[in-house]
Amino acid sequence: MARTADRARIALVTYRPGEKEISADRDLPVLRAALEDAGAEAVVAYWDDVEVDWAGFDLVVIRSTWDYSWRVTEFVAWAERCGGLTRLANPAAVVRWNTDKRYLGDLAAAGVPVVPTRYLAPGDAVDLPDAHEFVVKPAAGAGARYAARYAPEERETAVRQLARMHAEGLTAMVQPYVRSIDAGGERALQFYGGRLLHASRKGAVLEPGTPFDGAKVPHPRLQVWEPTDTERAVAASALAAVPGGADTLLYARVDLVDGEDGEPCVMELELVEPNLFLWLHPGSVAAVVEAIVTAAAL
Repeated sequence: MARTADRARIALVTYRPGEKEISADRDLPVLRAALEDAGAEAVVAYWDDVEVDWAGFDLVVIRSTWDYSWRVTEFVAWAERCGGLTRLANPAAVVRWNTDKRYLGDLAAAGVPVVPTRYLAPGDAVDLPDAHEFVVKPAAGAGARYAARYAPEERETAVRQLARMHAEGLTAMVQPYVRSIDAGGERALQFYGGRLLHASRKGAVLEPGTPFDGAKVPHPRLQVWEPTDTERAVAASALAAVPGGADTLLYARVDLVDGEDGEPCVMELELVEPNLFLWLHPGSVAAVVEAIVTAAAL
């Protein structure tokens, strides 16, 4: 490894498992052990633990706060407080921007190819496609929570989903269902320390007829993927469009699908708590540790 940690004190931030648990972070114990082996003091901490002294860390890395989408306002407030006390990765301003998927509009405005998206906030008139399959999901969500795929004839069910979401104060996203996912899946390009770490491909998450409030497997049939030059270029354009620039990011995951023109476009840009899939890419552990140690020394 290029440098040692010199006993840097690093927090790996996760969520407190409970009745709304999404999944366990399989990579967390591996990453903690690797940081300790590198000479760092790595502490696993819950983001909402009021007893944690965040100022006592050289670096706080948001790792798997997979309950934040139920508590976005609270989570963003925590990120801003934490970022005011020590170095937070990714920074609070990035967290605030990325926790609301209306950021896709910002990417589109910057010329990044994205899946076409409309937003329906509480009180907006219901406007759903009537000529093709579509997806409804929350603008603040994780793990395919409250996401469902509909055929045009299932409009009444989709309207009920919108009513449920709006009653909970959630803004909905409406997107055409990207048919290429059924055959080619989604590709996730993972970046750490400013460079491409690895890439993965997963199958379709939204099967027809799956209830929006039903359990889903967020990363089905995951496998190693070698990204094309075009996929790399689209991912780079998305990162370049992040407010503050890509240099502010310790980590990022760019999820891509093929649009109707057959070219890759951004489905999601995950800058808060992306699953790293280190269990699938064990050779990437050393690079992640090095990037974290380097950030802690800044």
